[in-house]
Amino acid sequence: MSARLPTISIIIAARPEQTEVQSLRAAQQLDYPRELLEVLLARGRQPSVQRNAALRLARGELVYFLDDDSIPDPANLRRAAAAFQDERLEVLGGPNLCPADAPEQEQVFALVLSSWLAFGPSRARYTPVGPARDTTEKTLILCNLVARRKTLLELGGFDETLYPNEENALLDAILRRGGRLRYDPAFVVHRRPRPDLWKFVRMLWTYGRGRAEQFRRLPTRGSLLNFVPPLFVAYVAALVLSGPFWPASWAGGWRVAALPLGAYGSLLAFHALSLWRRHPWRRVWRATALVVLAHCVYGAGFWRGCFTSLRPPSARTTQEVRVEVISPAPGSTAS
Repeated sequence: MSARLPTISIIIAARPEQTEVQSLRAAQQLDYPRELLEVLLARGRQPSVQRNAALRLARGELVYFLDDDSIPDPANLRRAAAAFQDERLEVLGGPNLCPADAPEQEQVFALVLSSWLAFGPSRARYTPVGPARDTTEKTLILCNLVARRKTLLELGGFDETLYPNEENALLDAILRRGGRLRYDPAFVVHRRPRPDLWKFVRMLWTYGRGRAEQFRRLPTRGSLLNFVPPLFVAYVAALVLSGPFWPASWAGGWRVAALPLGAYGSLLAFHALSLWRRHPWRRVWRATALVVLAHCVYGAGFWRGCFTSLRPPSARTTQEVRVEVISPAPGSTAS
């Protein structure tokens, strides 16, 4: 006898004025029984607030979070239903991939995001890495994430005073109470990266700031690797600013101090050669330059996040959110 399929609520956050929500159409094309599925579109200005509002209205045993531009693989819900037959599993996620028809610039951004040198283990959020396995928040991303609704409600949903990184804090909380997180490289959505360099840089800055704020609020050993870019930025700044003040007789010492920078250059060269085996050179050299930029901008954003004002966890946001129940009852709404 086949296992019972769980009910699933799909939650999509969108802006109030947004008319084109790509993931909404894609969600309605998923291979899953209609009577077991509902789609909630939460409109507002702060995604974690919107998702919490929809979470409180959702009726599914499982909740599938999608960004407004996530295009999930049609088989995702079937994969999720099979995975959650394991009663110990609390969260399932996988990568979001750049569509093959995306513009060249976005393909380069995707190459950077999936780079082991740029993002370490978190590159698994942007490219399939390894087998399906238990994991941590490092490899999961909210634009493609399924969780047990009961678990999220018991933990109070997303921390609305953290943005971004609200999902990372929640996933850490699930791990701390003994829950299992799972990464499935075949559980994919397609989603385009930022469309231009300025927006890509802003994203990196925001990610760095958000990680520092998360660490200040909820320090974990998993965040220690994120200190590498800010320490690199501090090292380069100290090297450059102190250079003019080194006496000529200390030239040898300055060269020794610059050795880590030489090692970094060697890593970049090795990284470029590894990319060249699978990608055209025109993308490789641009991606290599952007890896350096990513380290610097993320590191600077991290330092910024070390000194921002943190709102207390009790300071819940009171923004207006409208949740539209798209399926199974088209036209019904709740506020």
